[in-house]
Amino acid sequence: MYVPDVVRSENRYDAVLIGGGIMSSTLAVLLNELDPEIRLLIVERLDSPALESSAAVNNAGTGHAANCELNYTPMQADGMVKVDKALEINNAFEQSLEFWSSLTEMGKLVPKKFLNVLPHVSIVWGEDDVAFLRERYQRLNTFTAFSEMEWSTDFGELADWMPLVMDGRACGQSVAATRVKRGTDIDFGALTNSYLELLQLNGALELKLSTEVLDLRRDAKGLWEIELKDESGMHNIYAPFVFLGAGGGALTLLQKSGIPEALLYGGFPVSGQWLVCSDVELTKRQNAKVYGKAKVGAPPMSVPHLDSRWIDGKRSLLFGPFAGFSTKFLKQGSRWDLFRSIKRTNLFSMTEVGINNFDLVKYLLGQLRLGHEERMQALQEFLPRAKHKDWKLSVAGQRVQIIKRTEEGGVLLMGTELVTSSDGSLAALLGASPGASTAVTIMLEVLQRCWSDRMSSNDWIKRLRYLLPSFGADLKTESAVLLKTRKRSDSLLNLM
Repeated sequence: MYVPDVVRSENRYDAVLIGGGIMSSTLAVLLNELDPEIRLLIVERLDSPALESSAAVNNAGTGHAANCELNYTPMQADGMVKVDKALEINNAFEQSLEFWSSLTEMGKLVPKKFLNVLPHVSIVWGEDDVAFLRERYQRLNTFTAFSEMEWSTDFGELADWMPLVMDGRACGQSVAATRVKRGTDIDFGALTNSYLELLQLNGALELKLSTEVLDLRRDAKGLWEIELKDESGMHNIYAPFVFLGAGGGALTLLQKSGIPEALLYGGFPVSGQWLVCSDVELTKRQNAKVYGKAKVGAPPMSVPHLDSRWIDGKRSLLFGPFAGFSTKFLKQGSRWDLFRSIKRTNLFSMTEVGINNFDLVKYLLGQLRLGHEERMQALQEFLPRAKHKDWKLSVAGQRVQIIKRTEEGGVLLMGTELVTSSDGSLAALLGASPGASTAVTIMLEVLQRCWSDRMSSNDWIKRLRYLLPSFGADLKTESAVLLKTRKRSDSLLNLM
């Protein structure tokens, strides 16, 4: 119920974070470290945190550092490989490692619960793709961030890097690969739960589970009034700041907020599917994340890769992704999600994107027609000796691709997009990859946009530099700072 004059203190928070995944939990830890007196609430519609996009079984990629993801380094028309995005993502992941290192040194985080070390490998075959990978390697290798990247075309060496991928491959085939040994696999679901346990242990956070956000609006005093529904019924809470970190559900909540910035956005849901192998002998043999190159004309989301991953502490191999389609915005969402998101303000942009992205539509239709035999054929291009009996299909999480209205018309965005209200009282994170791996950097941007006064205060700057000694530096150009940061975070990796 709306409270016109007096907001009851037990219903008043300094910040309400909607969605119990890696984004909200990262922001909550940052806020608590910067000001332990801030009263925080996380609202999650499911009965446990991190069950949607943050869960390892649902997450389309873990430990993204741009070491091996070829879609982050596209070939340009002039024959040069563009590396700006790779540098940006790598720096963001370094910041995540730095943050975890600080929390570990403070005794607040146990990295063995969520982090495993393993190499990141890129592989291609065919003369054109080998030439592309060589150009990529030569460009990236000039930067300190990628100076330890290795290159090889030697079959024996490649078989050592990725035994399953090379086993049964024709020796005469033109094959090349790069490797970065300093790679990781991150279970972001486990990390989320570690964050929340830390915050609840010191009483810094209230967590409402099995609670749905029905609506949110500004009240007469400028506070956000958030209407909740849980087992006990409906009730309202109030806060001067709201973060929408609900994965695919963030778009719907952003539209409910009524802020003008929300009118620019629509979304299109794409579900993911994986072939999964849990055979102990096979998982032991493949100790790397191995990324390939998408076929000509295929969208970036179709990059095939063999992912060595720990899920709930158990090691598995995943191959994919294969795309599916559902009108849900969340894996445990409603089939009406897509239709409810279509508004007069985004209908034209969504239609325009559909018309202008025929390759994506064609790709999705083709993926929907795939049977197990066709999926296995795709796998056997990667693993020539793969056997049907060892691999089963698993449905991953939902991602909602961003559609944004611009002066040039509707545009389909493949990454993440941070949307904030003009007064900084609300922030929403839309989109997907490489989101989780860059959560610390993204949440720092939330603080810069929405808590600018506090972020410029001496107290917060001092605390930030304690948590993130490289804060304020440009790791792309300041090699000495990057190397110092890596030396510190390598101690975190060596804990494994």
